[in-house]
Amino acid sequence: MTKFKKSALQVLEIERQAIEQLTQYIGDDFTKACELIIACKGKVIVSGMGKSGHIGHKISATLASTGTPAFFMHPAEANHGDLGMLTEQDILLTISNSGETAELLALVPVVKRLGVTIIAMTANVNSTLGKYADVKLCVKVEKEACSLGLAPTSSTTATLVMGDALAVALLDARGFTSEDFAMSHPGGSLGKRLLLKLGDVMVKESALPLVSPRQTLSLVLLEISKKALGMAGVVDNTGKLLGIFTDGDLRRVLDDRIDVHQVQIKDIMTQNSITASSDMLAAQVLKLMQHHKINSLFVTDSDGKPVGAINMQLLLQAGII
Repeated sequence: MTKFKKSALQVLEIERQAIEQLTQYIGDDFTKACELIIACKGKVIVSGMGKSGHIGHKISATLASTGTPAFFMHPAEANHGDLGMLTEQDILLTISNSGETAELLALVPVVKRLGVTIIAMTANVNSTLGKYADVKLCVKVEKEACSLGLAPTSSTTATLVMGDALAVALLDARGFTSEDFAMSHPGGSLGKRLLLKLGDVMVKESALPLVSPRQTLSLVLLEISKKALGMAGVVDNTGKLLGIFTDGDLRRVLDDRIDVHQVQIKDIMTQNSITASSDMLAAQVLKLMQHHKINSLFVTDSDGKPVGAINMQLLLQAGII
């Protein structure tokens, strides 16, 4: 084993143990912190210096995206005017491994005067910061993963995990849904997967490959080729879907040596096919198609009439896959 690999594995083991040890700190203080944040009418303002500040940025972002309004306030900048961001309705979540960070302690008198609740995330609950905090979340670790024992490593990992635990506990308590989550992530694939409805991505009207029951397979194949969805829908004279015929069905009938110019599609179509409704989330339909191992399906209305169609290629183009 190379020395690089050995060092890396040692770091992973130390940090794994650090996370495991956090379970002892999930107690009454953690519950109180959650209750205070749930009851908060303002925002959670996260603050920390150095590496704690970097972790604070991540925690505030996670809180904000999971239903708890939050943002990061740099303590040094706060001491020079940014403290105006804070109101008496807010909660200040301070992060300091030592609990003695000078820039954070300088904020305490003003914060206390405003009547703002302070939650301290620290390895030293008996520190000065811990003394003035209303709630203390302990993130103490046995040792840093750094071989010198100096660089914040396992301590920052533990703090980040505690922040995630706090955010998810609040998410669950609020009954935060995937739709709520999507509202905070409208851009990129997350928003598309969670917000896009099938009606937004399906083909419709003249693009639908629809045939009558008595059409021959040869004519149906022309329709399938023309509309390029890999299937055709068979409809009665009222427009109701009776069945479908797919590329997969074609391979089956060719093996049976069926005359494509004579056989009528009603005799070889697949009945009771899987369908979807246009108000379903596109991500839901993807899961449905994957479960039934199909590449395309029709979208029907309440009367069973095709109003659209979708296939894997369209879902891929829409960024759902």
